[in-house]
Amino acid sequence: MESNSNITYHFKYVEHCNMCGSPASGHKILGKRLNRSQGLNPRNKIGITTTIQKCKKCSLIYGNPMPVVDSLQDHYGVVPNDYWKPEYFDLDENYFKAQIDIYKQLKGDLNGHIALDIGAGIGKAMIALGKAGFNAYGIEPSEPFYEKAIEQMKISGDHLQNCAIEDYKGMDNYYDFVTFGAVLEHLYYPSESIQRVLGWLKPGGLIQIEVPSSAWFTNSIYNFLYKVQGLDYVGNISPMHTPYHLYEFALKSFELNGKKNGYQVVKHRYMVCSTYLPKVIDPIVKPYMKLTNRGMQLEVWLQKL
Repeated sequence: MESNSNITYHFKYVEHCNMCGSPASGHKILGKRLNRSQGLNPRNKIGITTTIQKCKKCSLIYGNPMPVVDSLQDHYGVVPNDYWKPEYFDLDENYFKAQIDIYKQLKGDLNGHIALDIGAGIGKAMIALGKAGFNAYGIEPSEPFYEKAIEQMKISGDHLQNCAIEDYKGMDNYYDFVTFGAVLEHLYYPSESIQRVLGWLKPGGLIQIEVPSSAWFTNSIYNFLYKVQGLDYVGNISPMHTPYHLYEFALKSFELNGKKNGYQVVKHRYMVCSTYLPKVIDPIVKPYMKLTNRGMQLEVWLQKL
């Protein structure tokens, strides 16, 4: 999907890895990323680029300078039907079931437990959490997504707030469970966001986070194809076009971040999801991704110490 040419950015130089704190001056330069979909031949496309770096200590991938949008609504104030595929709006009874099952494995009984969904979207996870026995709350910064959740999905306005995480007034030591499904990669300061959430979480409470993996095999293929053409572009992240991913994470990103923020990683898994490659090679690539932990998504479970 192409970028919105009406969006304006200011650029902020990154001095340290946001997750582990190591100096950016020593991080690896991977290449550059356009503010629009690049395809396989970005040399014929006009646009703005930023440099993509990879932390040598924890493997976090990010843009430097970081493109910072003037308003979150410039990125996410879009009609939900334009952001998600039509099937996303179906209420599948198994939606978020795997995550709820993992919570049960780690914590046992969940009836009456209080959950917070950060970046609740149209409220699907809130609905699943409520059906499972949680008292579910959520925050959603996108006005169109929030309105869709209230009007179409019938989420209670008392349980869902239309605000950014930085503006949410959470109560200390209140929640048993917080979920960051496909959210942390959109936040400019992921470590600070985790730290904020830990303050709202009860001791021993859990955070579930799903993020793009910095080891995704598909990006390695695209980066190789750029390199053999003599181009210094990369396929990692998309800070200036949909889906507006600012970071890709590694397991080590969270392990090191936990040492300074007061949590431990108690479970993780890699998910293949889509390969975004020709479907004819999926039967070969998908098993390889699964075997080598090089799928598209990384899910981590963090426990507050």
